[in-house]
Amino acid sequence: MAILELKNIFFQKDEKRIIDGVSLSIEQGVVYAVVGPNGAGKSTLANIIMGLDGYREIKGDILFKDESIADLSVTDRAKKGITLAWQEPSRFEGLKVKIYLKSSGKNDIRDAINRVGLNPDDYLERAVDSTLSGGERKRLEIASILTMKPKLVILDEPDSGIDIEAINKIFETIKYLKESGTTVILITHSLDVLKKAEYAFILCNGKIIDKGKTSEIGKYFIERCMSCRHKNVPDENKIK
Repeated sequence: MAILELKNIFFQKDEKRIIDGVSLSIEQGVVYAVVGPNGAGKSTLANIIMGLDGYREIKGDILFKDESIADLSVTDRAKKGITLAWQEPSRFEGLKVKIYLKSSGKNDIRDAINRVGLNPDDYLERAVDSTLSGGERKRLEIASILTMKPKLVILDEPDSGIDIEAINKIFETIKYLKESGTTVILITHSLDVLKKAEYAFILCNGKIIDKGKTSEIGKYFIERCMSCRHKNVPDENKIK
């Protein structure tokens, strides 16, 4: 059963078309990836699904559980169970981790922190500010998502700016989310991240140019690109 459907989505900013007629269907409880070169529109597509300010002026429709959400605010979409983890997690000067997580959800925050590989006793009293590394903030953002128990999670470049230990914990969390029945969309240009998905879409110049099982879409990285109009190719440092 499709939990999310995008129907012929067009979006432009500053008179430049960024998303160009995207249609896709996301099944419940499945892990998907959206891959493509930098500037292809991947993060923009994530922002459109989440309904962030500046990204709701679209043509087309977005259905969540067969209901149009195109006119809903980001808050209303979050209430329906949609959440987005940004490539660069936010800082909240003066806000302690325990308050940050409690404000996200009512479930066991200690268990959520443990699941992302951090010791709750070391972090609950810490501030969510510049004293935390990018990897720590990303793990805590994923922990906050776990406390929400969302129906659909979008992770934008989950491996960006973090070390191997942190990304392995995030990969474990992706598996846990799937086992819990949560649908996951991974926005990435990394083959390692792609491998954690079951199905994937290639986005280029705002268009879906291919879709299928990850074993098939992985050729995008192996062949160092697919036929499209975009001048960029996959980052060589991401090809493993």
